[in-house]
Amino acid sequence: MAMLRVVLFDIDGTLIRTGGAGVRAFARTGATEFRVENGTAQMRFAGRTDGSLVREFFHRHSIAPVPDAFMRFFDRYVFLLDHYLGQSEGRVCSGVLAFLEKLRRLPSPPILGLLTGNIRLGAEIKLRHYRLWDWFETGAFGDDHEDRNRLAHVAWDRAGRLLGARLDPAEILIVGDTPADVACGRAIGAQVLAVTTGGASRAELEACRPDALVDRLDQF
Repeated sequence: MAMLRVVLFDIDGTLIRTGGAGVRAFARTGATEFRVENGTAQMRFAGRTDGSLVREFFHRHSIAPVPDAFMRFFDRYVFLLDHYLGQSEGRVCSGVLAFLEKLRRLPSPPILGLLTGNIRLGAEIKLRHYRLWDWFETGAFGDDHEDRNRLAHVAWDRAGRLLGARLDPAEILIVGDTPADVACGRAIGAQVLAVTTGGASRAELEACRPDALVDRLDQF
């Protein structure tokens, strides 16, 4: 902990559970904006970027993936996301607030940031709803790049610029709940803390060989 200068968090399944609000907003956007009912039924959401999910949706339903179509999708999606969050029984994941407080109390507190497949506005809507947004100073988001592993490079660069120094990857801890989060950390050589509060099982996460694995973040 003492050597950490930056801690980057995934959102869904790591910091919060939205009760399915994001998936519902995604599906409803497909239905209202593109007239595709049940268009997300066969899609896997965990560990993905929003951009890659929209591209897959377009591909499945023969919609041209032009910039205007992405803009239409996300403009409607964020409106519906905010709406469904108000109707869903979501929560902050167990141990999150205690872990954030523990990091803040360190003698040299690390910068806290986000490393998420959510587009930035979607991330802000979710975390403001659960009163977590103001904890984070930097990050990389799904509208920075569709490739989740490339987002790690973006977050690394932004954190370094915020600190005014070149960061050693060993000074970065990436926190997530899926194998994709572990792979994202490995893409830059960072340390990885995996947590079982999301959709992946302990066995699935163990197989990815994170540096640490806990059932709730306050156990780290």
